[in-house]
Amino acid sequence: MYTGSCLCGEVNVEVSGSITSIIHCHCSLCRKNSGTAFATNGFVNTDDFTITKGQALLSEYSFKAGRTRYFCRCCGSPVYSSNNDDKSRIRIRLGIFDTDITEQVLSHNFVTSKANWEQLETSLPCYEKHEPGR
Repeated sequence: MYTGSCLCGEVNVEVSGSITSIIHCHCSLCRKNSGTAFATNGFVNTDDFTITKGQALLSEYSFKAGRTRYFCRCCGSPVYSSNNDDKSRIRIRLGIFDTDITEQVLSHNFVTSKANWEQLETSLPCYEKHEPGR
């Protein structure tokens, strides 16, 4: 069981299953959404994800049709995103977790889109797009 919360603590989540396909995404959308050089995202089965506090405080934004990002309207923390093409899972930002996770990051993705000021030094695989198999 993993637990997490937004910056102000008004939205709390639980994940009862595993987190899969964890990557550092360097695409311009993830950089803008996170305000950092990259966002660390993983997938969670929708049935394993519960908002235990603050559901009413979630706001949403859709940049692309069918894809919705949910964030705390009090502090602006990104909580998760959904994709209508795959309702079986959600994508979650790993920074929301308060508990340690056991799964590990697989790769850096969209590295050709990385910020010009970022010094990418890593032993992880790097891909121009999504990791193979996705």
